[in-house]
Amino acid sequence: MDPQTLRPLIEAAYADRALLSDPAHADAVRAAVAALDRGELRVAEPRGGAWITHVWLKQAVLLFFVISEMRVMELPPFEYFDKIPLKRNHEAAGVRVVPPGVMRYGSFAEPEVVLMPGYVNIGAWVGRGTMIDTWATVGSCAQIGRRVHLSGGVGIGGVLEPLQAQPVIVEDGAFVGSRGVVVEGVRVGEQAVLGAGVVLTASTPIVDVTGSEEVVHKGVVPPRSVVIPGSRPREFASGSYHTPCALIIGERQASTDLKTSLTDVLRRFAIPV
Repeated sequence: MDPQTLRPLIEAAYADRALLSDPAHADAVRAAVAALDRGELRVAEPRGGAWITHVWLKQAVLLFFVISEMRVMELPPFEYFDKIPLKRNHEAAGVRVVPPGVMRYGSFAEPEVVLMPGYVNIGAWVGRGTMIDTWATVGSCAQIGRRVHLSGGVGIGGVLEPLQAQPVIVEDGAFVGSRGVVVEGVRVGEQAVLGAGVVLTASTPIVDVTGSEEVVHKGVVPPRSVVIPGSRPREFASGSYHTPCALIIGERQASTDLKTSLTDVLRRFAIPV
């Protein structure tokens, strides 16, 4: 079924869960998640310089949990007990998955993605040539661009609800340092570099300190920004304390050799990774 056919069936079933007893509505949910699994549909996609979130596909993911049943999945020596099966056929897809790395059914990765022992949740999309390093996690519906590097222990949050909320987006060529956390629909611009331990939520001040006056962003890391953890003083009733923020301390220069460019910028700004 095409999206124009699937969407009204899914939207109706989300408004009235009783409709899931009708095979037409349940099959529409399964078809939408299968299309996500094949990469034919995306929960969010770039369009005209902006990102468009398809709410009805987030509804499909949530309804898929409703219609799926718990079952044992045995992948010796591992055993799982869950509603959502694991993604299969990585060799045919050209995706390297190192045990015990896991991609959940309903997620998609383009060829040349490398998944170390990490995790990619349902609804997520991962672009060609991206590295998801050891114990990094990609949450539900997150959109990870091409040639991105998610270092060890990085946490990319999932955003299923509220339905209108944009998922976490990490655009092409970005680098997220070890133990970094990006959640609540934050968008990391193309070729941005986040140092180790940077934590970004929707309310985290992202402060550009490269000019004579600070410029504060929230929810978006500008393209090619070099970002490190920081703190800002804030007055409370009991005294002055420092609260977390992120500091933009420079810009990664455009280069045709992105690997060389990344190495140079990490050295130049002494960024821990």
